Amino acid sequence: MATTTSQAPVESGAEPRPEAPAPAAPERRIRVGGLTGPGVASLLGALGGSLALTWLLYERILPLSGGQGFLLAWFLLFNALYFLVGRTQWDPRTARENSVRALAVSAGALVVTMIGFQIGFVAWKGWDAAHHQNFYTQDMEHSGALSPLDSGGAFDAIVGTLEQLGLATLFSVPLGIATAVYLSEVGGRAARAVRTVVEAMTALPSIVAGLFVLGVVILTLGLQKSGFAASLALSVMMMPIITRAAEVVLRLVPGTLREASYALGSSHWRTVWTVVLPTARRGLVTAVLLGMARGVGETSPVLLTSGFTSHTNWNPFSDHQVSLPLYIWNYVRQPYPYMVARGFAAAMALMGIVLLLFVTARLLGGRTTKEGTR
Repeated sequence: MATTTSQAPVESGAEPRPEAPAPAAPERRIRVGGLTGPGVASLLGALGGSLALTWLLYERILPLSGGQGFLLAWFLLFNALYFLVGRTQWDPRTARENSVRALAVSAGALVVTMIGFQIGFVAWKGWDAAHHQNFYTQDMEHSGALSPLDSGGAFDAIVGTLEQLGLATLFSVPLGIATAVYLSEVGGRAARAVRTVVEAMTALPSIVAGLFVLGVVILTLGLQKSGFAASLALSVMMMPIITRAAEVVLRLVPGTLREASYALGSSHWRTVWTVVLPTARRGLVTAVLLGMARGVGETSPVLLTSGFTSHTNWNPFSDHQVSLPLYIWNYVRQPYPYMVARGFAAAMALMGIVLLLFVTARLLGGRTTKEGTR
């Protein structure tokens, strides 16, 4: 049955009732992620246009050259052109969002591309020597600059690198972790000064560490150039890295564990030894591996302290001992193609060692984070 509504008459002279507010317009959902058809077309157009413009500038207008400079110019022109194209079809907020996303993705792609070029160049120059088995089992004692690549190798440098890195780790790990324990668990008036010195040593040029060991240990104390002297210089570079990373890991240990240990009657040092250090064990291993990765590739300290030899020296405390960084520096600057190929092959071996250390540290660090969130 239909119903009728009656409206009351408005009295003369009475003020009209205020009208009800109009209903708000429904909110429009803004899509932040993903790509649309026009977005893909704009992206490809900006890529092609910036590539053509970069080629025009490099090859026809400006006296520029070099692959890395070309990539950098392409990166900058692409981001600028993509933003301008986006402003012609999107609102300002969407254009900024897409431009920032493209900037982040293209920056990562640029870094990966440059690293790939460097690795590929080293592999291309050193593959002729690296694929021979004798490169990893022989030294250069009975081979010369004109010897073919199936004679001689970098076995002496690999042995020297492992021994020097092992000694440097033996020296720097106890000192670095003890300093980190002092900074995070003990403290005191000198803690601030020690932390400042450690941070300054982190940015210390590697050649300064070599000059320090050369002046104090070799020239003053009379110790000859050897693998031991090189390991001392490497430990100067590794110790601040280990200290800073270990201090961060120790500060991540929950304070409730310390309080529970104190409540059970344990002393301060007992708590640190039996609770804090075992809890942060994986993080400390990661800190040590990061320090080793920093020290294994240093050339300047080894150049000034270890000397150079072409035979395998198993005793790091006596006579000269070569390492992979010094082997690379000495051979790539020679005018003989076979020697240059051996130098680049040694660089491949060194990159493999550094990659192994960083991957191990990343895996251990990921496990630590995963376990800490449980």
